[in-house]
Amino acid sequence: MTADLGNVIDKILDSSDTTVGGGAASALSGAMAAGMIGMVAKLSMKKPVNLDPEEYQKIAEDCGKLMQELKEGAVEDSRAYQGIVDAFRMPKDSEAEKDARRAAVQAAAIRAAEVPRDNAVKCDQVHALGARLKGNSNPACLSDLESALYLSEGAVKDCVLNIQANLSMIKDDGVIRALKEDMLMLLLRVVCY
Repeated sequence: MTADLGNVIDKILDSSDTTVGGGAASALSGAMAAGMIGMVAKLSMKKPVNLDPEEYQKIAEDCGKLMQELKEGAVEDSRAYQGIVDAFRMPKDSEAEKDARRAAVQAAAIRAAEVPRDNAVKCDQVHALGARLKGNSNPACLSDLESALYLSEGAVKDCVLNIQANLSMIKDDGVIRALKEDMLMLLLRVVCY
Protein backbone atom coordinates (compact mmCIF):
# COMPACT_ATOMS: atom_id res chain seq x y z
CA MET A 1 0.00 0.00 0.00
CA THR A 2 2.89 2.39 0.73
CA ALA A 3 4.15 2.27 -2.87
CA ASP A 4 0.61 2.76 -4.17
CA LEU A 5 0.07 5.71 -1.84
CA GLY A 6 3.34 7.32 -2.91
CA ASN A 7 2.30 6.90 -6.53
CA VAL A 8 -1.09 8.49 -5.83
CA ILE A 9 0.53 11.45 -4.04
CA ASP A 10 2.96 11.97 -6.91
CA LYS A 11 0.10 11.94 -9.41
CA ILE A 12 -1.95 14.41 -7.34
CA LEU A 13 1.00 16.79 -7.28
CA ASP A 14 1.74 16.40 -11.00
CA SER A 15 -0.41 18.93 -12.84
CA SER A 16 0.21 17.07 -16.10
CA ASP A 17 -1.24 13.80 -14.77
CA THR A 18 -5.00 13.44 -15.13
CA THR A 19 -5.39 9.95 -13.69
CA VAL A 20 -5.75 10.93 -10.02
CA GLY A 21 -7.73 13.89 -8.80
CA GLY A 22 -9.93 15.42 -6.17
CA GLY A 23 -11.26 12.24 -4.63
CA ALA A 24 -7.82 10.97 -3.68
CA ALA A 25 -6.71 14.44 -2.59
CA SER A 26 -9.81 14.74 -0.38
CA ALA A 27 -9.05 11.47 1.34
CA LEU A 28 -5.46 12.56 1.93
CA SER A 29 -6.69 15.86 3.39
CA GLY A 30 -8.77 13.85 5.83
CA ALA A 31 -5.78 11.65 6.65
CA MET A 32 -3.63 14.73 7.34
CA ALA A 33 -6.38 16.16 9.56
CA ALA A 34 -6.57 12.88 11.46
CA GLY A 35 -2.82 12.92 12.03
CA MET A 36 -2.90 16.47 13.35
CA ILE A 37 -5.91 15.89 15.60
CA GLY A 38 -4.22 12.79 16.98
CA MET A 39 -1.13 14.87 17.70
CA VAL A 40 -3.20 17.54 19.50
CA ALA A 41 -4.89 14.85 21.58
CA LYS A 42 -1.54 13.33 22.56
CA LEU A 43 -0.07 16.70 23.49
CA SER A 44 -3.20 17.52 25.49
CA MET A 45 -2.83 14.33 27.57
CA LYS A 46 0.24 15.88 29.20
CA LYS A 47 -1.76 18.87 30.43
CA PRO A 48 -5.44 17.83 30.36
CA VAL A 49 -8.02 20.55 29.72
CA ASN A 50 -11.56 19.43 30.63
CA LEU A 51 -11.10 15.81 29.47
CA ASP A 52 -9.61 12.77 31.13
CA PRO A 53 -6.29 11.48 29.76
CA GLU A 54 -8.14 8.33 28.64
CA GLU A 55 -10.43 10.43 26.43
CA TYR A 56 -7.45 12.07 24.74
CA GLN A 57 -5.91 8.63 24.26
CA LYS A 58 -9.11 7.31 22.66
CA ILE A 59 -9.29 10.31 20.31
CA ALA A 60 -5.64 9.78 19.31
CA GLU A 61 -6.22 6.06 18.69
CA ASP A 62 -9.37 6.68 16.66
CA CYS A 63 -7.55 9.29 14.59
CA GLY A 64 -4.68 6.90 13.95
CA LYS A 65 -7.08 4.28 12.65
CA LEU A 66 -8.96 6.78 10.48
CA MET A 67 -5.70 8.15 9.11
CA GLN A 68 -4.72 4.69 7.87
CA GLU A 69 -8.17 4.05 6.41
CA LEU A 70 -8.15 7.38 4.58
CA LYS A 71 -4.70 6.74 3.13
CA GLU A 72 -6.10 3.45 1.80
CA GLY A 73 -9.18 5.37 0.65
CA ALA A 74 -7.02 7.66 -1.48
CA VAL A 75 -5.53 4.66 -3.24
CA GLU A 76 -8.97 3.10 -3.64
CA ASP A 77 -10.31 6.33 -5.15
CA SER A 78 -7.61 6.26 -7.82
CA ARG A 79 -8.51 2.63 -8.55
CA ALA A 80 -12.20 3.51 -8.81
CA TYR A 81 -11.42 6.21 -11.36
CA GLN A 82 -9.30 3.76 -13.33
CA GLY A 83 -12.30 1.42 -13.32
CA ILE A 84 -14.33 4.06 -15.16
CA VAL A 85 -11.55 4.61 -17.68
CA ASP A 86 -11.26 0.86 -18.27
CA ALA A 87 -15.03 0.48 -18.68
CA PHE A 88 -15.19 3.21 -21.32
CA ARG A 89 -12.32 1.57 -23.22
CA MET A 90 -14.26 -1.68 -23.63
CA PRO A 91 -15.22 -2.61 -27.18
CA LYS A 92 -18.68 -1.68 -28.43
CA ASP A 93 -18.90 -3.22 -31.88
CA SER A 94 -21.60 -5.82 -31.23
CA GLU A 95 -24.77 -5.59 -29.15
CA ALA A 96 -23.29 -8.03 -26.64
CA GLU A 97 -20.18 -5.86 -26.32
CA LYS A 98 -22.33 -2.74 -25.90
CA ASP A 99 -24.36 -4.44 -23.17
CA ALA A 100 -21.21 -5.58 -21.38
CA ARG A 101 -19.72 -2.10 -21.67
CA ARG A 102 -22.90 -0.43 -20.33
CA ALA A 103 -22.94 -2.81 -17.36
CA ALA A 104 -19.24 -2.20 -16.68
CA VAL A 105 -19.71 1.59 -16.86
CA GLN A 106 -22.62 1.37 -14.42
CA ALA A 107 -20.69 -0.75 -11.95
CA ALA A 108 -17.64 1.51 -12.22
CA ALA A 109 -19.69 4.70 -11.84
CA ILE A 110 -21.42 3.39 -8.74
CA ARG A 111 -18.07 2.35 -7.26
CA ALA A 112 -16.59 5.74 -8.13
CA ALA A 113 -19.40 7.40 -6.14
CA GLU A 114 -19.31 4.94 -3.23
CA VAL A 115 -15.59 5.34 -2.57
CA PRO A 116 -15.72 9.10 -1.95
CA ARG A 117 -18.91 8.60 0.06
CA ASP A 118 -17.09 6.13 2.31
CA ASN A 119 -14.12 8.49 2.54
CA ALA A 120 -16.46 11.38 3.39
CA VAL A 121 -17.93 9.38 6.28
CA LYS A 122 -14.42 8.83 7.65
CA CYS A 123 -13.50 12.50 7.14
CA ASP A 124 -16.67 13.45 9.01
CA GLN A 125 -15.60 11.18 11.87
CA VAL A 126 -12.21 12.92 11.90
CA HIS A 127 -13.96 16.29 12.01
CA ALA A 128 -16.15 15.16 14.92
CA LEU A 129 -13.08 14.03 16.87
CA GLY A 130 -11.44 17.40 16.25
CA ALA A 131 -14.59 19.24 17.28
CA ARG A 132 -14.50 17.26 20.54
CA LEU A 133 -11.13 18.88 21.28
CA LYS A 134 -12.32 22.47 20.72
CA GLY A 135 -11.89 24.20 24.07
CA ASN A 136 -10.57 20.95 25.52
CA SER A 137 -7.03 20.85 24.24
CA ASN A 138 -3.61 22.24 24.98
CA PRO A 139 -3.86 25.95 24.04
CA ALA A 140 -0.41 25.80 22.42
CA CYS A 141 -1.95 23.47 19.77
CA LEU A 142 -4.89 25.68 18.84
CA SER A 143 -3.58 26.55 15.37
CA ASP A 144 -2.92 22.87 14.63
CA LEU A 145 -6.43 21.94 15.75
CA GLU A 146 -8.07 24.71 13.73
CA SER A 147 -6.04 23.76 10.66
CA ALA A 148 -7.09 20.12 11.05
CA LEU A 149 -10.73 21.14 11.41
CA TYR A 150 -10.55 23.16 8.20
CA LEU A 151 -8.86 20.28 6.40
CA SER A 152 -11.42 17.72 7.57
CA GLU A 153 -14.38 19.97 6.79
CA GLY A 154 -12.98 20.67 3.33
CA ALA A 155 -12.31 16.96 2.85
CA VAL A 156 -15.95 16.10 3.55
CA LYS A 157 -17.17 18.77 1.13
CA ASP A 158 -14.67 17.73 -1.54
CA CYS A 159 -15.66 14.06 -1.20
CA VAL A 160 -19.28 15.10 -1.68
CA LEU A 161 -18.30 16.92 -4.88
CA ASN A 162 -16.74 13.68 -6.10
CA ILE A 163 -19.90 11.72 -5.34
CA GLN A 164 -21.90 14.31 -7.27
CA ALA A 165 -19.50 14.20 -10.22
CA ASN A 166 -20.30 10.53 -10.78
CA LEU A 167 -24.09 10.72 -10.45
CA SER A 168 -24.68 11.62 -14.10
CA MET A 169 -23.30 8.25 -15.23
CA ILE A 170 -25.52 6.23 -12.86
CA LYS A 171 -28.85 5.10 -14.30
CA ASP A 172 -30.36 3.44 -11.22
CA ASP A 173 -32.74 5.93 -9.56
CA GLY A 174 -32.59 4.10 -6.23
CA VAL A 175 -28.80 4.30 -6.12
CA ILE A 176 -28.90 7.97 -7.08
CA ARG A 177 -31.47 8.75 -4.40
CA ALA A 178 -29.47 6.93 -1.71
CA LEU A 179 -26.25 8.71 -2.70
CA LYS A 180 -28.00 12.11 -2.67
CA GLU A 181 -29.36 11.39 0.81
CA ASP A 182 -25.84 10.46 1.96
CA MET A 183 -24.46 13.67 0.45
CA LEU A 184 -27.04 15.83 2.22
CA MET A 185 -26.49 14.08 5.55
CA LEU A 186 -22.72 14.53 5.30
CA LEU A 187 -22.96 18.22 4.43
CA LEU A 188 -25.44 18.89 7.23
CA ARG A 189 -23.28 17.11 9.77
CA VAL A 190 -20.09 18.96 8.92
CA VAL A 191 -21.86 22.34 8.92
CA CYS A 192 -23.41 21.69 12.33
CA TYR A 193 -20.14 21.31 14.23
